[in-house]
Amino acid sequence: MSSQIRLNKFIASTGIASRRGADELIETGKVKVNGKPVEEPGMSVSEKDVVEVEGKKIRVRAEKYLIFYKPAGYITTKSDPQCRKTIYDLLPPEVHHLKSAGRLDKDSTGLLIMTNDGDLIQKLTHPKVHVPKVYRVIVEGKITNQNLFDLQKGIEIEKGKIAYADATVIDCDKSRTTLQMTLYQGYNRQIRRMMDKINHPVIALKRTAHANIVLQGLDKGQFRYLTRNEVQDLFNFLKKIEKRSK
Repeated sequence: MSSQIRLNKFIASTGIASRRGADELIETGKVKVNGKPVEEPGMSVSEKDVVEVEGKKIRVRAEKYLIFYKPAGYITTKSDPQCRKTIYDLLPPEVHHLKSAGRLDKDSTGLLIMTNDGDLIQKLTHPKVHVPKVYRVIVEGKITNQNLFDLQKGIEIEKGKIAYADATVIDCDKSRTTLQMTLYQGYNRQIRRMMDKINHPVIALKRTAHANIVLQGLDKGQFRYLTRNEVQDLFNFLKKIEKRSK
């Protein structure tokens, strides 16, 4: 930790909240520094200061960034009241403080970006930024050009909620079709719900890319840290998308 760091960045680095979320915690009087409530997000603190959020002392952790190849059968959460297996059962304790940028459902596989950088998670998941997520999807039946058009035009997955996807056919036979699908939204089980609506249920679903990060060099259940250059390229990629989204 440097000698001085902005309080909101300090809080975000612990993974408790994004920097904007940290601002809200500070402004609502839920943060104390050295026992005194603070209401100014721009305040700076040092490693000698004692910071509390909602009565709990926190300490800064170095920002970490990793990618994880999620296998099927695991949910993307730390705990589950139904006692189902979670991705943290596969990850070592030293990375259990990291959170995933978005989720994959229990039956889906593929890339998860995980970090304790709340700002990055916010950028990767904010609905207005339109960060691309790429999937390889196997569905029942033969997909037609009309199906592809409908997916791009939008499918009403529930009343008033329209979901979109860019899709191309990779392989096809009479019983099944393999697609590459790109989403810019983040509705729960979006692809499965879209394909159900056009009567082509999903057989298998794998996320292969998120933003400019591609799943490669890992087996299911494995993870690796992103390099410094990969992290910088990711932030640069997101910065370009944010400019286009404004």
